[in-house]
Amino acid sequence: MSVRVLIVDDDELMRAGLRGVLASDPEIEIVGEAGDGRDAVYRARKLQPDVVLMDVRMPDVDGIRATRQLLDAGAGGDGLRVMILTTFEDDDYIFGALNAGASGFLLKRTRPEDLVAAIHTIAAGDSLLSPSVTSRVIERTARRPAPDAERDARLAELTPREREVLDLLAQGLSNAEIAAALVIEESTVKTHVKRVLVKLAVRDRVQAVIFAYESGLRG
Repeated sequence: MSVRVLIVDDDELMRAGLRGVLASDPEIEIVGEAGDGRDAVYRARKLQPDVVLMDVRMPDVDGIRATRQLLDAGAGGDGLRVMILTTFEDDDYIFGALNAGASGFLLKRTRPEDLVAAIHTIAAGDSLLSPSVTSRVIERTARRPAPDAERDARLAELTPREREVLDLLAQGLSNAEIAAALVIEESTVKTHVKRVLVKLAVRDRVQAVIFAYESGLRG
């Protein structure tokens, strides 16, 4: 089954380049394009893509506002995932996008094959950050966490095993690597990850990692 992708970028040349890259994979179907965030919301509602590849700086409605509109209102349908692809490695953009619910954040200098792989990763329900963005997330959220009773209560709901899984998630380990570290089946890891996401009330692994650092679990 192919992954349906909507490309959103105000640069027509960039959209053409992305079309070329994604068209090299027969398992990716480009269902449409948009030149700004407002059009992206409209087209996502109409075309029902699996993944929206979203630029940040665009006229009228930017990529962060569009991401929030898509995910808060469910405008793109159930299971819609947004991956930010931008030139700008700016903290406000990174955290704005993640707080809006984006499942990934990559820079436009990403290699074509890595971008294609990232589309499949996001579509499969996982999350992905470029290495430099991950380091920025860790640097910012690893500062001394402010007290937060609600966050602490959610963390307290985790079992000891689930806390171990969250700790390993925060280290950037994949499900297979977590399974090897804990000497358990990968299917068991997937179950633990799902329970962690539900108990912490976070959307995906990226949000769980941020939660871990903000709570002081990692640092």
